[in-house]
Amino acid sequence: MGAAYYRAESESGDHIEDPSEDALFMLIDDLNDSDNTFVVIQPDEGDPAWFTSVAVLDEGGYEVVRRDTTRRAHDVATETSIDQIARDLTIWMAARDFPGRPTQHTVNC
Repeated sequence: MGAAYYRAESESGDHIEDPSEDALFMLIDDLNDSDNTFVVIQPDEGDPAWFTSVAVLDEGGYEVVRRDTTRRAHDVATETSIDQIARDLTIWMAARDFPGRPTQHTVNC
């Protein structure tokens, strides 16, 4: 098994290394408004440069926070579609920097 680049962990203690879009969907779908109210996804390192979180809102829906200190980015949004959240986060995380991850090269033929 390869190195874990990031980790998703819910308030209830459920965690997944390098979660897929489907795994994020399941973690978010398991959230509730009593004892499992949020999930945090961040690099598996001591002082992560970025994180994202999803939290259940009292009035329904979810608060999605994305923060990347290397790019000076901080975004907070409200969303109701778990499918949309999982898809957006998967795309957002794919664009983050991961120390130790092989760089991707494009070959021009």
